[in-house]
Amino acid sequence: MKAPWNFTRFLPLAGRLLARGRLPTLLFAVASKGAAQGNRLGKLKDDLRLLQALCLAYWRGEYRAISPKALISVVAGLMYFLSPVDAIPDFIPVFGMLDDIAVLAWLMKTLDDELSAFRQWRNRQQPEKLAVVERLPDTPEQLQLQGPKKP
Repeated sequence: MKAPWNFTRFLPLAGRLLARGRLPTLLFAVASKGAAQGNRLGKLKDDLRLLQALCLAYWRGEYRAISPKALISVVAGLMYFLSPVDAIPDFIPVFGMLDDIAVLAWLMKTLDDELSAFRQWRNRQQPEKLAVVERLPDTPEQLQLQGPKKP
């Protein structure tokens, strides 16, 4: 399946973000925007949380069973979600979030196998461990100090 229009420009940006260790800052921004959007995201709010949990588990070194290409795609999708200037600018009432939702839905479908493997991994973990792995600290700097663990 072909990537949505304008998504591919986020792939090199995502690679640089990961290489520079800026994933914590991205995750905090995603959590903030996701909370602000409330019910406008519908089911995709759960998908957004799953992508965020995957990135947190990766950052903390707890889950590494994801291909580099898939991880970059996830990060690019989260960056697209955050970008105010994409196919349909977010400030346009009602329609501004449609392209973000479409990109997240496309990402969930495209990476279904990778995300299913992550869900299975999560299901095998103790709830106490998941609570620690998937919890965002108070600031991105605190998360930065906690990781990333090397494989």
